[in-house]
Amino acid sequence: MCGRWRSVIFASPRYLDLRLVCKSRTPVRSTLDVWPALPIGIQAHPVQKDGEDIIAALEHHDRVSWIELWGLTSSQLGRFTAAMQKPFPALTYLSLELYDDIAPVVTNAFLGGSSPRLRTVVLNGIPFPSLPKLLLTANDLVNLRIWNIPVTGYISPEVLATCLSALMRLRFLSIRFQSPRSFPDRTSQRPPPLTRFILPALTRLHFQGVSEYLEGLVARIEAPLLDDIIITFFNQLVFETPQLPQFIRRTEKLTLLTRAEVTFYPHSVGITLYASLGPARLGLQVSCNDSEWQISSMEQICIYFSPLLSRVERLEFHEGSFLRPEWQDDIDSMQWLELFDPFTSVQSLHVSEELEPVVAPALQELTGRRAAEVLPALRTILLEGLQQHESVQEVLKPFIAARQLSDNPVAVQRWYR
Repeated sequence: MCGRWRSVIFASPRYLDLRLVCKSRTPVRSTLDVWPALPIGIQAHPVQKDGEDIIAALEHHDRVSWIELWGLTSSQLGRFTAAMQKPFPALTYLSLELYDDIAPVVTNAFLGGSSPRLRTVVLNGIPFPSLPKLLLTANDLVNLRIWNIPVTGYISPEVLATCLSALMRLRFLSIRFQSPRSFPDRTSQRPPPLTRFILPALTRLHFQGVSEYLEGLVARIEAPLLDDIIITFFNQLVFETPQLPQFIRRTEKLTLLTRAEVTFYPHSVGITLYASLGPARLGLQVSCNDSEWQISSMEQICIYFSPLLSRVERLEFHEGSFLRPEWQDDIDSMQWLELFDPFTSVQSLHVSEELEPVVAPALQELTGRRAAEVLPALRTILLEGLQQHESVQEVLKPFIAARQLSDNPVAVQRWYR
């Protein structure tokens, strides 16, 4: 009976996703001969110093279906990519992670320049400027993650957009550059094209880099099914993003976001918008430390995305961790009030305990007509530390009174998170 079952299983290795897993210490040359010619998976976290067993497994290039090598040194990466100059026709999953800061550039000959069955590609710190040429042959690609792109691995937004146009099944795209220095020319300032490539299956887009690069990319693509965008900009003092709001407005699911969270982290500030129903999410984050810089960054985001923010009905302000930034005493309250201006539909304002001492004084400045113009739809202020900070309630009294006089009353309640 065991023999019959073994024959059945070995007869359908691809249907059962059956593979022989070769790790860094697997005696490959003496082991593979014992087994039938099943697909091979190569997995090592990290790779042993010489990597001879990995090299031995890569020699069976026609059988390798899975490659996952993390913590590579530059010398190991050089050896393994040299052993992968032939076509790997069965390869569906490729994940390479570099440990060193400097690495040899992967050339056009990698994988024989063809990847017909690849479904997932994850490259972390790998300089591979000719990757788009390889991906043009990856008609089945679903998941593409290129992280910590060094300057030697730079791919222009024009070239990347052209490459993506051939990936009709791509669902998840994640692009993260190593630092602002990863952009050798800060991207060309060419006018946006008249026509755009359509990515019909893309649902998730994550990006980390400078705004100029993202602008060059989204000006060239459309993703009608997109429902999850996470963007992190490097610490740019000034950034312009006219193309990104237009790109988002062309995506139906991302125009129905009614809840917003503004979060101040130790080294960044971000706003995340959510849909009331469904998983749609839009996150915009800027890397910066100084509290005044964080406020200024959020002001710029509010300017460019005011049409989206005008639909928000619930607005939250809080800090992301106990390692909160040091708030400067000289921050003008008007800077906070400018953050409120785009939120014309907000009905409930939620403020965390840590931020109450800086948000409440800003609201105190609102008197007379101005009190009714800022957050005109506001009905409730929810304070996490309402019972602990009686002084905050006193600070809010002028604003509450002004709203009462303008026939736009606002109630103050405790926020239970």
